[in-house]
Amino acid sequence: MPKGYVIARATVTDPDKWGQYVAKSKIALDKFGGTPIVRGGQCEIIEGNGTARNVVLEFNSYEDALGYAKSPEYAEAKKLRQGAGTLDITVVEGV
Repeated sequence: MPKGYVIARATVTDPDKWGQYVAKSKIALDKFGGTPIVRGGQCEIIEGNGTARNVVLEFNSYEDALGYAKSPEYAEAKKLRQGAGTLDITVVEGV
């Protein structure tokens, strides 16, 4: 079964509030067995409209990745992110 991935591109405008969101989102991450494989770190935009903060979370399946992104636990974390920046999230099935 292919793994599932949550790919996020973020622009953070309030690091303190963003930190609260990240801490709270760990509840959903743990529940669905997610593992961060990219979270911030050094990057260089080579082409297009990239962002400085990129996140890739790996899950055992596409269904687990969707479960995380659509869970009530994650919805609670999202409330803490309001006013802290912008985020684009895509859930992708691996190969």
